[in-house]
Amino acid sequence: MFDFLEVTGLVSITPGEVFMLLIGGGLIYLGIEKKMEPLLLVPIGLGAILANIPKGGIADLGEMGGILALFLNYLIGTEIVPLLIFLGLGALTDFGPLIADPKTFLLGAAAQIGIFLALIFALILGFSPQEAASIGIIGGADGPTTIYTTTILAPHILAATAVAAYSYMSLVPLIQPPVIKALTTKEERRIRMKTLRKVSRKEKIIFPIVTIVVSGLLVPKALPLIGMLMAGNLFRESGVTDRLAKGASEEMLNIMTIILGLTVGATMKAESFLHPKTLLILILGIVAFATATAGGVILAKLMNLFVKEKVNPMIGAAGVSAVPMSARVVQKLALSEDPENHLLMHAMGPNVAGVIGSAMAAGILIHFLI
Repeated sequence: MFDFLEVTGLVSITPGEVFMLLIGGGLIYLGIEKKMEPLLLVPIGLGAILANIPKGGIADLGEMGGILALFLNYLIGTEIVPLLIFLGLGALTDFGPLIADPKTFLLGAAAQIGIFLALIFALILGFSPQEAASIGIIGGADGPTTIYTTTILAPHILAATAVAAYSYMSLVPLIQPPVIKALTTKEERRIRMKTLRKVSRKEKIIFPIVTIVVSGLLVPKALPLIGMLMAGNLFRESGVTDRLAKGASEEMLNIMTIILGLTVGATMKAESFLHPKTLLILILGIVAFATATAGGVILAKLMNLFVKEKVNPMIGAAGVSAVPMSARVVQKLALSEDPENHLLMHAMGPNVAGVIGSAMAAGILIHFLI
C-alpha cells in the first residue's frame, strides 16, 4: 500500500532541522521587519530554510544535483562571487574623502587590529590557525572579504563566519556607540574638523591604478580583492565607462548578492551549524568588531598628540569597513554632541580605507596559512 508519509519530509525531519527552520525565519524577520542588512539576511534566511527541508534536494550540498550545490562549488568555492561583489562595490565607492585626507588611511589600518586580536583569542580557544584567521577577518566588517577568506582557509565554517559578519554589520549602530563613548570624552567628541578639499578627477583616476600596483607588490595575495575593487572604481571615475560601472554596481551586484545569500544560507544545515563552535564564532565575531572600533579610536587619540589640526577621534571608529554604516554612526554621535558638527565626509575617509585594510589583512593571512 502506498505510504504517503514516506514521500514527504514529515517523518524524517529532525529537531535540529526544525530549529534551523526557525533560525532561517528569524533572519528573514530581522531583514524585513527590522531592516537589518535585508539584501543579505533575507536570502540567507531563505537559504537556511531550503537547506533544512528533508528530501528537497535543492540545497543538498553533498551532491551535484541541487542548484545551490552548483552555486557553492562553482561560484562561491572558486571565489568568483565574492570577487565580483568587490567589483560592484568598487563601482559604488567614492575614495575622494580618503584622497583628500590621506592620514585617515592610518585609521583604517588601525581598525584592523580587531582582526588579529580575535584571531589570537580564537587560537587560545582551540581553533586551528586557518579557522582563527577566518574568524578574525569578521572584525574587518566586510562580508565579501570574510567569505573570500573563509572559502580559501576554512570552508567548513563558512556559514557561521558569514552569518556573524553580516549580522554584526547590521548591528553596527548598536555595537559601536558604547565603545566610542567609553574611549572618548565629551570634549573630544565635540572637536570640529575643517571642510575637506575638493579632489580632482585626475586624482580619482590615478588612485585606483596606484593602489593596485602598490598593494599588489606589497601583498600579492590581496590583489584579487584589491584589484577587483579598484577596477570597479576606475570604471566609476574614468568618465568614459559609465555603462560598465552601472552594470557592475547594479545588475551584476544584485545577481551576485542573490547567489551569495542563498548559497551561504544553504550551508547552514543543522548537522554542521548546530555546534558549540558556532556559538564561539559568533562571540568572537562581536569581540572582533568591538576591538576594531577601539583600535581606530585609540589611534586617532594618539594622532592628536602630534598633529596641529586636531582629529575628532570618533572618526577612527569608521575604520571598520562597514560602508557607510560606520561613518553614519559617527555622524549621528557628532550631531548629538553638537548639532552643527558634520563629520560624515571625514568619517568616510577611514571607512573606505577600512575596505582596503581588511582586504590587505586577508591577503596577509592567506599568504601565511594557505
